[in-house]
Amino acid sequence: MKRNIVFRSILLCSLIIIAVTFIKLPYYVTKPGMAAELEPIVEVENGYKNESGSFSLTTVQFGRANPITYMWAKFHDYYYLMPLEDFKRKDESDEDYFKRQLHLMETSQESAITTAYLKANKSVSYSFHGVYVEEIVKGMPAENKLKVGDRIYKVDQYLFQTAEEFIEYVGNKENGDKITISFERDGVKKQVEVPVAPFEEEPSKIGIGISLITDRELIVDPKIKLNTEEIGGPSAGLMMALEIYNQLNKEDISKGYKIAGTGTINPEGEVGPIGGISQKIVAADKAGMDIFFAPNEKGKNTSNYQEAIEVGKKIKTKMKIVPVDTFDDALDYLQKLKEK
Repeated sequence: MKRNIVFRSILLCSLIIIAVTFIKLPYYVTKPGMAAELEPIVEVENGYKNESGSFSLTTVQFGRANPITYMWAKFHDYYYLMPLEDFKRKDESDEDYFKRQLHLMETSQESAITTAYLKANKSVSYSFHGVYVEEIVKGMPAENKLKVGDRIYKVDQYLFQTAEEFIEYVGNKENGDKITISFERDGVKKQVEVPVAPFEEEPSKIGIGISLITDRELIVDPKIKLNTEEIGGPSAGLMMALEIYNQLNKEDISKGYKIAGTGTINPEGEVGPIGGISQKIVAADKAGMDIFFAPNEKGKNTSNYQEAIEVGKKIKTKMKIVPVDTFDDALDYLQKLKEK
């Protein structure tokens, strides 16, 4: 009899725990991710693969909170709770968020390649293929007609190369005018007629209610392939640029060190701040990194670098945390290093 009671109690508790995991709270839980080496991800055609050390991007893991993970985050260092509205844009679905992060990664890749190739005195040019839909404004004409990720290549009879050209064309229309949009979704070409209308927050501005990103193809010599299908967001830009540059040059700038870091990068090689720096420092420390590059934000007291230093002290890391404002800052630091 007692065995049956114990068994039923355990079964009931197990069922309750399983049921609780399906309850979704209006938060995301973020935590330290991992440090992933970039050499297997970056493939420069006939590039140098002679690294004695390594370059790694750092990540933050996240997931929708349930009552169990919510409580877990409350009692563990470097596990953070983020309200949904702080994590995603208003009315943005999980699918749209994921697509936006992938587009941000693609833009980051392009900037990283451009920076590294120009620094290595290699050929860089572009071809244009239209514009990507990055966001759709609720209540505007494009809602329910276009989706995030659609690639628009023609409006009426006009082909477009940049987002600026699209905005100028549509902005010259009158309220109520209709335009025919030719676009591609998941490899299938489609066409839809959409009226233009004023924006609620800016009535003098006419549009269909979408944010756009120019879809341009970067053409470089030698060719390059980046295997980043499962990585989203722009924060790996700096580290990708360093790995690409290292494969373009005979000299190994890693010099035997395990090097991690984070930071966005633009085509001019300027490094920008990112979110989750504390968790990325923890992830890099656990992975045994020797050096970590952190965005300096031109010396701001609240910069990523300052936060990284504080966290480094708390966890007693042996990593050397280095402030950078540009790709050249990181490159200069590495070129002055002695071989490990």
